Amino acid sequence: MFELILAGEGIIIGVIGGVVALLLLLIITSIKIVPQSKAYVIQRLGSYYTTWQTGLHFKVPIIDSVTKIVTLKEQVVDFPPQPVITKDNVTMQIDTVVFFQITDPKLYTYGVDRPITAIENLSATTLRNIIGELELDHTLTSRDTINSKIRAILDEATDPWGIKVTRVELKNIIPPHEIQDAMEKQMKAERQRREAILKAEGEKASRILVAEGLKESQILAAQAEKEAAILKAEAVKEAKIKEAEGEALALRTVQQAQADAIRYINEADPGEGYLTLQKLRAFEAAANGNATKVIIPSEIASVAGLAEGVVQAVKTDAPAKKE
Repeated sequence: MFELILAGEGIIIGVIGGVVALLLLLIITSIKIVPQSKAYVIQRLGSYYTTWQTGLHFKVPIIDSVTKIVTLKEQVVDFPPQPVITKDNVTMQIDTVVFFQITDPKLYTYGVDRPITAIENLSATTLRNIIGELELDHTLTSRDTINSKIRAILDEATDPWGIKVTRVELKNIIPPHEIQDAMEKQMKAERQRREAILKAEGEKASRILVAEGLKESQILAAQAEKEAAILKAEAVKEAKIKEAEGEALALRTVQQAQADAIRYINEADPGEGYLTLQKLRAFEAAANGNATKVIIPSEIASVAGLAEGVVQAVKTDAPAKKE
């Protein structure tokens, strides 16, 4: 009897221990720690209850359940190339890269089924609509415009899903091989045209520089000739001035000498014979053969009178010299 009681007590203790262990396990498993940049969507009895942010949380066993763990960090999705047709009927392949961030975990969980697939399909249709309004050349040169339009449309469409589209990039634009070959030929022709233009502009600039150098040299040569002519004229002018001044000085000297001679003669009070002799000399100079007419003074009456006057002048001068 006593052994049966002990056995019953052991069973009771075992059951109680099992229950306690089960309760401890439930309590431990109900304690949740939400890490940074994560959010837990909680359902209670099958319907949305709350969203857990970063920190320590307690989940009611059996009643509460974690429906979805959402990442709040910005995410990047690379979609495969999509065939699109331009306005000028050129088919090309374009792949896009979408950057997005989940802003509302509840809407992200309940707003749309498979949200990444929805964003991919939405970006493909939006890309086709935008490219369909552009020609090929404009498409290749309008990446920023296309990116901005796609981002705006996707951001507006995904707002009810709790998703914020932050950026959209066209990763690759792949036209057909025929178009690529034509574009390469066009680029080669454009480079050759630019090379020819640059070469022609270089030759033009070189010729202009040569012409300007020749012009400058001719101008400098003309200026040098002008300055040389001016200096030569000034030298001739100075020489003539000096020559004229010398001649004037010589004439003044001669005239001064003659004036001094006359003054000295007047001061000496020459005799009549000396004056007669000077007249004869003057007459001799006038009649030396160069003159065609000779004017004889009125006081000389005859040739004998001339001779007598000469003799008398000699006789008169002889005693004067002796004295």
